[in-house]
Amino acid sequence: MLHTFFDPFAAFAADKPRSDGLTMARVTGRDNARCVLVTGATGFIGAKLVCRLVERGDHVIVYARSAAKAVNRFGRHAAIVTDLAAIPVATRIDAIVNLAGESIAGGPWTRRRRQRLLASRLGVTNELVELVARLAAKPKTWINASAVGYYGARAGDEPLHEKQPRGSGFQAELCQRWEEAAARAAAYGVKVAALRIGVVLAGDGGALPPLARPVRWFAGTTLGSGQQWFSWIHIDDLLRVVLFALDQELLAGPLNATAPQPVRHAELMTTIAATLRRPLWPVSIPASMLRRGMGELAELFVDGQRVVPDRLRALGFEFRYPTIEAALEQALGGRAGAAERLSGVP
Repeated sequence: MLHTFFDPFAAFAADKPRSDGLTMARVTGRDNARCVLVTGATGFIGAKLVCRLVERGDHVIVYARSAAKAVNRFGRHAAIVTDLAAIPVATRIDAIVNLAGESIAGGPWTRRRRQRLLASRLGVTNELVELVARLAAKPKTWINASAVGYYGARAGDEPLHEKQPRGSGFQAELCQRWEEAAARAAAYGVKVAALRIGVVLAGDGGALPPLARPVRWFAGTTLGSGQQWFSWIHIDDLLRVVLFALDQELLAGPLNATAPQPVRHAELMTTIAATLRRPLWPVSIPASMLRRGMGELAELFVDGQRVVPDRLRALGFEFRYPTIEAALEQALGGRAGAAERLSGVP
């Protein structure tokens, strides 16, 4: 039973509001509720996903390095495990969502940091494959995070769909190796889908606040030529994509998790400025300056790729925020920064 590997701290977790105002509501499981194991669950995307899963009545197992952090965030509403090897063989796990991985934008890509970025993804993924191998009943579905960096830095305007080959550079190598590690679970009958996620836009985390902050301070400008493509997705649509993929039990392979209308960087910054009612300086920070200061990491800011969600559209997925104007108005407008909430929570 799941309670056999609950972290003992969970027994003392109270249903009280957290410092960010989020309270996890008690939600009874629905008739077709799944048991979903989530890694990276205390991160920006993972924490919101766990809330959505719990809200709709699924049972969630959180794999976390820090039990205390997970308990503070989820209380008794998720099973918390700090060692995948401690999960009993008889445990029922219907699906896995693997989001674990150190932020790629957290510092220059030195040799040591590249090794850390790879290890933070491949280590957990390999442990998950080992878990699948020993479980008596195998999960049906595995959703693995990846990124549009799989396609590498592209200077052209060609729309990139899921059948496009891998690009070049460290981003592409990192994504390919991560996807290949997860794909090993297919040998046990698990359907593995790789979400190639664009830049996630939200008012309370991710890439948008740092992009918007200079604009708020009347110091907004563009990076590089401004013509580089920016493939993005609103946080709400990303969470809906994950739930959609979980419900498509036969879905496997790559899936571009991006909005249907990528924009150029200059258009992004102009729209941020218009949304915040701020001016944008008619100058740009030269790409050469950023490359000298940041090395290959600069390609996250001055290079891009025009990624389109062909498979999602073919599967009938409907975006709530298909345009950059709608996404930024929600993220930076009156509801910007609101915490993810469960139904019934004041």
